[in-house]
Amino acid sequence: MIRPDILLIGHVTCDLLSADLQGGYRLGGTVSFAAVTVVRLGRAPTVVTRAAPSTDLSGLPAEAEVVVLPSPATTTFANVYTEQGRVQTCHAQALAITASDIDERLRRPRAVLLGPLVGEIGADVAGLFDDGTLVVATPQGWMRRWDETGRVYGKRWENAEGILACLDVLVLSEEDIEHDLSRLEPFFERVPLVVVTESRDGSTLYRRAAHGGSGEVVKTRIPPRPAREVDPTGAGDVFAAAFMIRLQETGDPVEAARFANVTASFGVEHEGMTGIPGRETVLGYMQEHPFVASGEP
Repeated sequence: MIRPDILLIGHVTCDLLSADLQGGYRLGGTVSFAAVTVVRLGRAPTVVTRAAPSTDLSGLPAEAEVVVLPSPATTTFANVYTEQGRVQTCHAQALAITASDIDERLRRPRAVLLGPLVGEIGADVAGLFDDGTLVVATPQGWMRRWDETGRVYGKRWENAEGILACLDVLVLSEEDIEHDLSRLEPFFERVPLVVVTESRDGSTLYRRAAHGGSGEVVKTRIPPRPAREVDPTGAGDVFAAAFMIRLQETGDPVEAARFANVTASFGVEHEGMTGIPGRETVLGYMQEHPFVASGEP
């Protein structure tokens, strides 16, 4: 049996192009941005998702293997960016993805990214993978709630414990924790590597200095590549996929975070997924702009 390379699990989304629901949509979601990133970086993605039969999935790269599980609806969002941050509305959601939906042949990938958007992935999925798989998650979909109008707000991650115990890496944004760094503490106890993306300011890597959750946490700031932002949608998803790939290749989290910062910065300079760069572009920039990390407790 051929071992899968990069497995991506989560909902694709219909990202509405206008708030009045009349302007059509663009394909989005963590797995969509991640699939394009994986291909551009020269790796082979397999996507497991749910969507309605009518959903246009042509935005996914032709090189990806795509497993589309049935659902009466596709998860649908509207995103509006303001000076105060993103205002997001959820108009529909697809069904959950469970462990029984993941075929046996897909359970030993080199790396897997869990990218929930509406809490669709549970601990049963996170626990499928053995020590030979690098398990990474972006928890935004576990840290969302919405009101009767669909307006999305942040919340605390209620079912975190069972999932955190299965992870090697957690990648999240300052927005996910509402800029409250104290909310990272429970993650440090369970996950060896936690990365917080900070938009134009780059990212911060938190590494546990000893196993078992008892060691000191070392913090390393990773500088950004200055970018002329056109469309920030999906930047965190591009970051997470690039970080996962480079960490799996090198075993060096600082190198991986710098690689991911640069990859995501190129992506935001264009609409949608069109600007996600190739590996040569990323490594070329890194070679021209070397970075020496210094960690601090």
